[in-house]
Amino acid sequence: MLFGKRKRVVNRILIVEDEPLTAFDNEVMLGDLGYEVVATLDSFEDAIGLLENEKVDLILSDYRLSGRKTGMDLARAAKNRGIPIVFSTGHKLPAESVKLAVGCINKPYSERTLKLGINAVDKHLAGEKVKPPKGMEIFVPTVAKE
Repeated sequence: MLFGKRKRVVNRILIVEDEPLTAFDNEVMLGDLGYEVVATLDSFEDAIGLLENEKVDLILSDYRLSGRKTGMDLARAAKNRGIPIVFSTGHKLPAESVKLAVGCINKPYSERTLKLGINAVDKHLAGEKVKPPKGMEIFVPTVAKE
């Protein structure tokens, strides 16, 4: 693309986070970066309910959520719907996560890491080769975006 910005793949983000302060910070940071935060939820059940009615380009989810189901359950459901997911967690993820998620941002992280991380995911989903920021890992993509 000559003299212009590449069109982003990720525009609408669903945040699923059970820590209220982290959820609020993510919502504000992503909004300030020009992303549309579809919703900020804290449970698998609420997220699944929202996905039935809303277009979501990316889910940013903690591994631990309110309720009995985890971020891994959400990742499985997201993959079945063709929606990429990025974990944001301070916990060690199960090996299966690399088959379900696009990547993981390790907590705690800065606004800069979140910005660079989501940008790297966007480019990755667009098929570009990227180097994720320190504190983030990108996995092999498992969902195709149109």
